[in-house]
Amino acid sequence: MANDMKVSQESRASTSAMERRRHLAWIVILIADAGLVAWGSMAAALPDHLPGPGGAPILTVGYEGFSKGSWSELASKSPMTAKYIVVLFRMYGVFNLAFGLMAIAITVTAFRSGERWAWWALLVGNTIAFVSAMTYDRTVNAIGPFELSEYLGLAVICGALAVTAPFLPAGRPARSTG
Repeated sequence: MANDMKVSQESRASTSAMERRRHLAWIVILIADAGLVAWGSMAAALPDHLPGPGGAPILTVGYEGFSKGSWSELASKSPMTAKYIVVLFRMYGVFNLAFGLMAIAITVTAFRSGERWAWWALLVGNTIAFVSAMTYDRTVNAIGPFELSEYLGLAVICGALAVTAPFLPAGRPARSTG
C-alpha cells in the first residue's frame, strides 16, 4: 500500500513537471509561430516594404541576389514579369500566414492539452515551414539579421518540443549517451 502511494505521488509529480514544461513550450511555440504570421502578413500585404538584409525590401534583395540583375531595371523593362514575381511573393506570404495560424491553433488547443498528434504536427509542420524560408533566403542570397530569426525560431520550437516529447517517460528528460 505504501509503495502504491509512493508510485502515485511520483506519477503526479512527473505529470506536473511535464505540464509545467508543456505550459512553457506552448508559449514559446506560440511566439515563434506568431512571427511567421507577422512575416506572412507583411509579405502578402506589403511585399515592397518588408525589410531584408541592409533594410532594403526583401523582394528587391532576393531578386537581385538570385538573378544578379537590377529589380528596377526588370520593373521598367518587363513590368508584367515584375508584377508576376510580386504575386508569387504575396502567395508565399499567404502560405506562411496560413501555416502560422494553423500552427497557433494546434499549439493553443491540442498541444496545450497534451495530444500526441499535435506534437508531431508541430514538429513536422514547423520544420518544413522554417526550413523552406531558410532555403529561400539562402537560394536568393538574402540573409540578414531578420532572416536569422528563422534559425532562432526553429531552434526554440525544437527545444520546446524536445522537452515535451510524448515518447519520453513523463517527467524525465532524455538522457545523453556517451
